[in-house]
Amino acid sequence: MTEHPHIALVRRGYEAFNKGDVDTLRQIIANDCVQHVGGDSQVSGEFKGIDAMLAYYGQLAELTGGTFRAEPELYSTDGNGHVIVVHHLTATRGDKSLDQRGALLFQITGDKAVDLLQCDVDLEESDRFWS
Repeated sequence: MTEHPHIALVRRGYEAFNKGDVDTLRQIIANDCVQHVGGDSQVSGEFKGIDAMLAYYGQLAELTGGTFRAEPELYSTDGNGHVIVVHHLTATRGDKSLDQRGALLFQITGDKAVDLLQCDVDLEESDRFWS
């Protein structure tokens, strides 16, 4: 079975994210994309535009000494521009560690991600890690 093109796009994005491949991320994320990050921490909020999103990703790397990883476990699509990815997040930050599942809901238009909604299994734990 051939992989749906939206899943292939998002898979490529996860690979680029985990490698720090900014060039690929710029190719697959729309210039006006928005990423919504819940919670109440220094990494919560709305990141509007590719530059703000890349700065957010850089902040995740900086705060964790490059240990932050999002390893996809399941990709699902509706075939109409939406992809949900369940992933396993890991990172260390000083004496704190993050080890939990989460999900991202992607909205895809054409061959670009235009909106990302981040969901955490344990938002309070995530907030504690980033505080």
